[in-house]
Amino acid sequence: MFGVGDYFERIVDLEVTAADADALAARIVDWMVSRRWLLREMSGEVMYSLQVDEGYVPGPDWAQITQEWGEDWIPGPVAVIIGRHDHYAGQGGIEPASAQCPHCSATTVIIDYPLQWEADPAVWQPFSDAIDAWKQTGLGTATCRTCRAPSTITDWQWADGFALGALAFDFWGWPPLTDDFITELGAQLGHRTEHHTGKF
Repeated sequence: MFGVGDYFERIVDLEVTAADADALAARIVDWMVSRRWLLREMSGEVMYSLQVDEGYVPGPDWAQITQEWGEDWIPGPVAVIIGRHDHYAGQGGIEPASAQCPHCSATTVIIDYPLQWEADPAVWQPFSDAIDAWKQTGLGTATCRTCRAPSTITDWQWADGFALGALAFDFWGWPPLTDDFITELGAQLGHRTEHHTGKF
């Protein structure tokens, strides 16, 4: 079982739509199985990925896409997360420190480090509402405090690796993935991605 203290590495697709996520996920799994990085077999181990009960078992050539951590290392399952979610790097879910407007590039400070360690509720609430709307309907906008232009919430640029996406891959207990693999996976997805490391 994967529990508190377990590490994961996540790749989030930032552009795929919820309608297309299933088909793209299946294609990526097929690709990784064909390269012997994953098996079709599902692990019975419990993970803490969003709304995912089990993951794919690593294939015999999994070490090709990771940094060398010793021959006796045994990686955990790979969870495929489908659906509109907000994803956090690090340990636990926290709000991002800032967001950058896609129109004027102005930065809205959400958490004023080091003076504050929690989000300013008045600043974060419009973003939070837009994220909730996007998760429910696929649509959500936030208005820039500087240029006053509304923008689709998924077009904003976030600090701290915060990401919104309808498809993600969690590698539980794997050695660090290689840069070449991360680049190749992004090319296979055909979209912008966000790369996370974290701990549960």
